[in-house]
Amino acid sequence: MSLPMRSLFAKAALGAAFVVMALETAKAAEPVLISYEAAPSSGFELPKLEKASYAVRAAFAVQALADVVPKIADAVGVDDRKMASEVTPGGYLLKTNASLQTMADLDDAAADRFAAALGYVFRQQSVLVSRLDEPTGETDFVTVSFPRDKLDSAVAQAFFEKAASVETGLGGGYTAFGDNQIFLNVADGEGKPYSGLDHAAFLAGLTKAAADFGPLKPTVTNNGKAVARFIENDWKSQPAGEAHVARLGGSGSDLVKTLDAIGVDYAALVGTAATRYGWK
Repeated sequence: MSLPMRSLFAKAALGAAFVVMALETAKAAEPVLISYEAAPSSGFELPKLEKASYAVRAAFAVQALADVVPKIADAVGVDDRKMASEVTPGGYLLKTNASLQTMADLDDAAADRFAAALGYVFRQQSVLVSRLDEPTGETDFVTVSFPRDKLDSAVAQAFFEKAASVETGLGGGYTAFGDNQIFLNVADGEGKPYSGLDHAAFLAGLTKAAADFGPLKPTVTNNGKAVARFIENDWKSQPAGEAHVARLGGSGSDLVKTLDAIGVDYAALVGTAATRYGWK
């Protein structure tokens, strides 16, 4: 076999190896979970929105999920039929609000792009992107599972408070999907958990809270490492959503123009809800 031919076969073999590795990696990758809210955090004069009930926020989130999320998914090239979304409780600093959770098989770049698009249209300060059971992740997580269809907003808030009574640091935040309440021990830029707890203490606190939590008796069903990051925009210093826009191709991109058009539909939805629920 000539040297050029050997070189060609070697390159082909190497390329095939990389394809196999890529396919194995893709199969092993956990679905991404994108956590966000539908109610705007900026851009609208809605002084009474902050006091809106969970039920009202949930009703608005259901409408946004039906009318707006599919348009955003289509704009960024995510097949709406290949993702699962729910309106679920989500907690931050001992307060539970209606949140949206979207789970999909996306690579990191596509997930961050989708998250930025959601944050841009819904005018969110941050959107959480996470993958559980990722050995290379730097964020510890614990999943607390409840009996089927029992994890509503009241139960989620009650368990949130119970966990914080065991360890104050467990009152930082949680997300929920299906019957699972997921606690991420998110760390700062230096790798120090905001909770002030290492993984052993984080897990022990949630295990105790679950064991002591009333007649429902939730159980810790999973824990380990996760990848978790916030896709953020400070709307006070970046009123045009500059940080989100930078991830979407820039202000003149076709994608941003498409999302701006979707934003008009979203603004109309917010206006109708503000009148209906008395947010102004």
